[in-house]
Amino acid sequence: MAEDREILREVWDGRVPVCVQLASEDCSTLSAPDSYYLMIPRLSYLPMVMDKVRKHFLRFTSQELQEAEMWLESDGTPLKWHYPVGVLFDLHCGGAALPWSLTAHFSHFPDQDLIRCPTREVVESHFLSSLKEADGLKHRGQIITNMQGKDHKQLWMGLCNDKFDQFWAINRKLMECTPEEGFKNIPFRLHSLCKPPIQRLIKPLADDGRKITLGDILQDYMPNTLQEGDRVIIQGIEAPRDTPIQWLSEHLSHPDNFLHICYIPAQT
Repeated sequence: MAEDREILREVWDGRVPVCVQLASEDCSTLSAPDSYYLMIPRLSYLPMVMDKVRKHFLRFTSQELQEAEMWLESDGTPLKWHYPVGVLFDLHCGGAALPWSLTAHFSHFPDQDLIRCPTREVVESHFLSSLKEADGLKHRGQIITNMQGKDHKQLWMGLCNDKFDQFWAINRKLMECTPEEGFKNIPFRLHSLCKPPIQRLIKPLADDGRKITLGDILQDYMPNTLQEGDRVIIQGIEAPRDTPIQWLSEHLSHPDNFLHICYIPAQT
């Protein structure tokens, strides 16, 4: 169990180095502002970690943009705030060039690509909705339903305040299962660029009792896509294809209790 806790802690402490610059069309001053550098938690969401960035750049934008919603893009692609930071980083950067270079915009919001996020309460609602969906898959919703409102709030505040012990004091209940059977189903999303994530019902054990592995999922849902040199990244690491999906779900899931798997094709 000590080893499990060490893994969970390492995942929790993951950070992404980011450099944010203001979009040139939104700058109303003669000289562009300095870029803003920060380290942000992999497990968080962009709207929760960008308050200081927004305040920094608003001083250089016109009066009519002061109340506008800030959105971010990476190399021309708008970033979906409802994906965890680590998932966005693995999909769009993967550590190829650090720090991760982002551009902040206050105009021309891409409504066709992004959901609007006017307040932190929207992020909280999305997070709790994902938790309930994940527990519905793992325990038929029995654990999350039996929790009190203060437990839900403790999960959210633990994530907001980057408090590992506060979060896991409650989240450990959502990870309970029997060693023989595991979860009812594994909450996972298989991400790739420019495509909606793949999400299917999958049990941790095959009919013959064999443990389902990461490789099984890839073979089942991306049989004609995988090529030599392609990478499959979970929490910033390339997990062995023979790793049981139950183990990955227990140790490498995001706080929303989903196992986010990123497929990165080889460079052509």
